[in-house]
Parts: sequence; C-alpha cells; structure tokens
Amino acid sequence: MADLSSTPPYSVHASPTLSDHSLGNESCEDLGCYMVLTDVEKTVIGSICFLAGPVTFLENALVLAVIGATPSLRRRPSYLFIGSLALADVFASCFYTSSFLDFHLFERHDQPAAYLFKLGGVTLSFTGSLGSLLLTALDRYICIHHASSYRAVLTRRRALVGIAVLWSTTVLLSFLPLLGWTCPTGLRPPCSRLFPYIHNRYLAFWTGFILVLLAFILVAYGLVLWRAHQHEAAMAGLQGGASGPGGQARMRMDIRLARTLGLILAILVGCWLPVLSFMLADVSLHLTRAHQRVFAFCSTLCLVNSTVNPLLYALRCRELREALVRALGRGWGRCRQAWSGGVPEMPLPRSEGTVSSLGHDGEEQPATLSEKIEKQQLDIVRNPKRDNAEGGLLFEKCGDIRLFPEGAGTVPLKEASHGEWSLGV
Repeated sequence: MADLSSTPPYSVHASPTLSDHSLGNESCEDLGCYMVLTDVEKTVIGSICFLAGPVTFLENALVLAVIGATPSLRRRPSYLFIGSLALADVFASCFYTSSFLDFHLFERHDQPAAYLFKLGGVTLSFTGSLGSLLLTALDRYICIHHASSYRAVLTRRRALVGIAVLWSTTVLLSFLPLLGWTCPTGLRPPCSRLFPYIHNRYLAFWTGFILVLLAFILVAYGLVLWRAHQHEAAMAGLQGGASGPGGQARMRMDIRLARTLGLILAILVGCWLPVLSFMLADVSLHLTRAHQRVFAFCSTLCLVNSTVNPLLYALRCRELREALVRALGRGWGRCRQAWSGGVPEMPLPRSEGTVSSLGHDGEEQPATLSEKIEKQQLDIVRNPKRDNAEGGLLFEKCGDIRLFPEGAGTVPLKEASHGEWSLGV
C-alpha cells in the first residue's frame, strides 16, 4: 500500500492566507494537490527508484529462476516460501516503481479506476511480501519446536495450500477499493490525504492487518531464538559448560543467532514502521504538505526492503548458492563451447581416489577419499531412523541448525553443512 504519497486535500481556489496546517479541512479538486514533491525531491526519489527497482527485479527474478530450475529445491517447503517472497518482490519492483514515477515524476492524472488498479498492484506486492515473510517465520518455528515431526507436519502439499491461501487473501484485500470500497466524497474528506479515492477506514483496516503480520513475524522469530537459547543452556549443563574443546563456540551460538535475527528484524521494522506510522496518523490527524513529502521518502523504504530480502533470506541459503553456482557454471560452459565453434571441451582428468563431484540429485559430493569417509560418518550420525536405545541420535535438519529431541543431549546445536535455510549463523 506504500505508494503514491500526497498532500492533504485542499481547494485549488483556497485563500493564499491559509496556513499549511489548515489544508486538511479543505477540498481537493483534482489529483494535482496530491503531487507535493519539489524538483530536487523528484530527482532524489527518482534516482532511488531507478536504482532500486531494476536491482530488486534482477535479484528476485534470479532467485525464482534458480528455485524453478532445481528440482531438489522445488520440493522443499522452505524454498517454496522463499520463492513466494521473491515473486512478491518482483511485483513490487514493477508495480511500485512504475506507479510512483508515473504519478510523482510524470504527474499523470489517471481516472479513478486506473489509479485504483495501479494502487492495488502496489498493495498486492507488499502484502504478499510480508505474508511470505510470515510463512517463512512459521516454517522456522515449526522446524525448531517440532523438529522430530517437521517433515510430516509441513509437507509440500500443505506449503502449497498455505501459499495459495496467502495470495488469494492478498488479492482480495488489495483490490477492495477497486471493487467499491472507496471514499464516497471523491477527493474530499473523509478521503485519505495520502492516497486519492481511498477511504480512511480502508487505510486503517489495511494498516492494522500489516501490523498484525509484523507482530506474528516478531513472535515467531522470538520463539525460535528462545528455543535455541534453551537448547544451548541444556547442552552446557550436560557437557560441563564451556570447558571442553569448542565449548566457547557452543555457548555463544545463541548469541550469534540473536545477532542475525536482530539484523533481520531491525531491517524489517525499520523499513515498514515509518510508513505505517504515517498511515495511522492520516486516519486520525490532518497531515501537512511537509508530512506528505516525508511520507514519499519513507515509502521508498518498502522498496528497499524488497531489495535486501534476497540477500537476507535467499542468497544466505547454502544449497541455493550452490545451485546458482552450478547454473552459472553450466551457462559459462555453453558460452565457451559456442565461442569455440561448437567443439565440446574435454573433461578434466580425475585424480586417483576421487569420486564424482555431483550426485544423482545434483548435490555436491566429496572429491577425495578422506572427504568421502567424513561424509559417511556424518550420514551415520544424521540418520533419523537409528534406535536411540542403541546409542543413535534422532536427527532432524532444520535450516542450518541441527536439532535434537529432548534427552538426546550429546551433540551440540550447530551449523549444518547443507541446510535447507540459513539464519546466517
């Protein structure tokens, strides 16, 4: 919804002696009174949009392409949620950038239906982005708190159903103004002073909905951090604190996780809280032209959030990075083959004692005999079907964090070598 900012409605025939603070009580005759940016402000905001828009599109389109081209990633709920997030951010880069520049820089005066359709596209993209972030947070919560039954609880089918419900709800909520929930007085109060034709009640409804999404995201990640801290404390008690080798690293694992989650949540809240604050103020207060210009700058933070989302949620995943490197390698090989006249390159000779670098599912395999033995040992430890009574450990891999059920307690919570999703710890 964070799009076309505006001035408070006022009459173009109003007396020039009216102060800027009294504009909220006047009427607005056309969309021109919503276009408040000066030439310098247009240059600055236009530069932000022209830079962040294409970068956001390319980043998220690349993430979608890698997930879509990798069967092992398409089957996992975590990557389905990341794909949904990338799709929403692709929409944001298109809808927000085009509509914002069209309205503020090129000052296009659209008819109500055309304007509400563009605004609905912006609302759709940002609502879908935050909804996908909530699905990702819930995925981490289920993985942490229900590690032993994670794969049974969150199946691919249920993940797809969740994504379908999310986008169906998002489409309905985003285009309610186009379907008829508009301001009955045209551009005059009680219309929003931020968005033409938008009723204050709809603005309050959508803002409250977004705040609820943010609250659930914060709670989910807070529970993830609490569970990690609880596990670290249990491991420290069973193994005599941080006295053993690597103990200090284990004792500080929850601290590193807290820093990572703190960074993720700080960026999320920092990008969205200013915009939502202005929207809530618009419902109950009369905003001045200066307030509307500040809101225009704050709304670009929502686009910036879509720009950094691939860096925080997608490219930090080791398996996705490996799939990207393999795809780039294949593309580079084809380019070199085409450049050399279509003659295929000879494969590099394998040294004695090595194995194939790629498995049957595209997963990278160990290249040396020692690495193969180490991988076999890790596979024995990771086998979730081993009997606990015989000394085995029930193991569930949750992102880049190894989780163990209550009472296992002999192996520390640590980074996994091939996690489904990375918290960056």
